[in-house]
Amino acid sequence: MTVLNLDQHKKIPPNFSLFNLGFRPFFLGAGLIAILSMFVWYLLLQQTLQLSVLSSTQWHSHEIIFGFSMAVITGFLLTAVKNWTNIDTPSGRPLLLLFLLWAGARVAWLLLPFLPESSASLLVMAAVFDLAFSFYFALAFARPVFLSKQWNQIGLLVKVMLMGVLNALCYLGLFGVLEQGMSWGVYGGFFIILAIILTMGRRVIPFFIEKGVTETVSLKNPKWIDHSSLVLFLLLAISEVFLNSPLITSLVAAPLFIIGCIRLFNWHTAGIWQKPMLWSLYLGMGFIQVGFLLFALTIFSPPLQSLAIHTLAVGGIGLITLGMMTRVTLGHTGRNVNQPPAYHTLLLGLLLLATVTRVLLPLIWPEHYATWLTLSQFLWITAYAVFVATFAPMLIKKRIDGHFG
Repeated sequence: MTVLNLDQHKKIPPNFSLFNLGFRPFFLGAGLIAILSMFVWYLLLQQTLQLSVLSSTQWHSHEIIFGFSMAVITGFLLTAVKNWTNIDTPSGRPLLLLFLLWAGARVAWLLLPFLPESSASLLVMAAVFDLAFSFYFALAFARPVFLSKQWNQIGLLVKVMLMGVLNALCYLGLFGVLEQGMSWGVYGGFFIILAIILTMGRRVIPFFIEKGVTETVSLKNPKWIDHSSLVLFLLLAISEVFLNSPLITSLVAAPLFIIGCIRLFNWHTAGIWQKPMLWSLYLGMGFIQVGFLLFALTIFSPPLQSLAIHTLAVGGIGLITLGMMTRVTLGHTGRNVNQPPAYHTLLLGLLLLATVTRVLLPLIWPEHYATWLTLSQFLWITAYAVFVATFAPMLIKKRIDGHFG
């Protein structure tokens, strides 16, 4: 794990430091869009708002994947690749431009339910901003990778580029050019985001655990787990996105669940349960394995597919990204990651409750599904509201140690 050499960055940071480094604007943007998009999704489900050219589920899926999740990934990767390569990523006006491209698309999507009569022009605006953002982000990530010749990052670069391609498929579907464009784009984007989360989790979670617990541990990461899980995950994504085959899904998801459980066993140490930042990441990986298990069981009960997706989305992607955002923000603003702010446990606990409410309670009391869905939505909103209220000042203001970043 490469540590950023702060001595190489001699700039004096301004008090307003939101556009110093990628994690700052994109983590704040992710927190805000998590709140706004989930509230609009609630209004759509209550039929308080209406859409004219796409379904409410399509709207929600697109914005969680290409709005919220993509913001977290962008902030994390622009910050991480600077650490890995010691080569600067966009800062100042270039970073502001990248953020405005992402934000412009989000504004257009947020306005769709409020201005259904302007859907065509809003979607054109969204497509222009979104695809320009994807192109710029891919360039910003590729530059330090190629300049430093860190070819081991090519896999992540390919995933970043694929997100742009899949978002383009969404718009081709919405504009009537490609019939399956929206479904392929959204579902494919979901699996690419999950793949990035798994890649980064494999790299950093064992490191965080070893450095964060009081006991001395050296966690195992056998290569056979990496290789087999990669192949099985790819087959699962192909089956779900393109083949729609419950049999293939079950055959690959079951061993993927078993291999993931072995990995979690290798990563376990008692000290993680004393640190919310660690148990949130560990439980997030655990929910991903539960999601794979539910996929394996869809051959017996097809409705489990929706619960599998939301287990991966809320408990896996949601909990891991929130844990990552809090840790990265603390560490890259000069704070002690082992001394988080007072509400840190609360916001992670709220998202954990949102996952249980969205996934477990519908399994136990399916007749109250609508209630559990609404409760989960507001737990999600509250969790990210606490995140924004707690971490926004850190993201906006300069580092407390005076360094630039």
